[in-house]
Amino acid sequence: MADRFPLIVDATNNNLKELPSGDNLDLTGSGIKVGGTLTLGGVAITATAAELNILDGVTSTAAELNILDGVTSTATELNLLDGVTATTAELNYLDITTLGTSAASKAVTADANGDVLVSQEFRAVSYNDTYVAPTSSSNATTIACESGNYFKHTLTENTTFTFSNPPASGTGYSFILHLIQDSSARTVTWPNSVDWAAATAPTISTGNGDDDFFVFATSDGGTIWYGFTAGQALA
Repeated sequence: MADRFPLIVDATNNNLKELPSGDNLDLTGSGIKVGGTLTLGGVAITATAAELNILDGVTSTAAELNILDGVTSTATELNLLDGVTATTAELNYLDITTLGTSAASKAVTADANGDVLVSQEFRAVSYNDTYVAPTSSSNATTIACESGNYFKHTLTENTTFTFSNPPASGTGYSFILHLIQDSSARTVTWPNSVDWAAATAPTISTGNGDDDFFVFATSDGGTIWYGFTAGQALA
């Protein structure tokens, strides 16, 4: 059987004709679409994303785009694919909605001091206060409010307390001060900003190892501290 050569469309009269031996394949103006990889003059012709969409009738996926350009798709490319542009606010949403409730998604944010703010009621199975053990130096002891809510101080000398860095006015803050008396009875001087019941500061216990507990609260940035004696001589 004689060798047969491929048939092509004659673009001039729309007739089929056999490609003669030795002829080059010329598709110019023919409208013929060739499947697979087309190589012309030894150069592979790669389909574009638009051409792929024409071929498969659907929008290219991120994987298809990655295959085409050899890099990972950008957010812009992904938004083009799904037709939705995510806003910064949407990306910051933290959805804590429980099935069966109608609450909208809520976001956990932070203030200028880095304090975490929760916009809804907070309920925990248990709550642990940060424990801090300040020491005195040169008869001075600082309670750094930003560092915790439970302070335990063992007296080693007479000392004057300073309450530093409470939250700004408009935010409530309180802490517990646990004092342990020395073997030698030490004295304590409280900040002038503390208001005590009947305008009288308590006298701390004097026995060796006596435990006294005091509670302090403010809501105006420490302009006024309200002081309460929670218990004394608990050793």
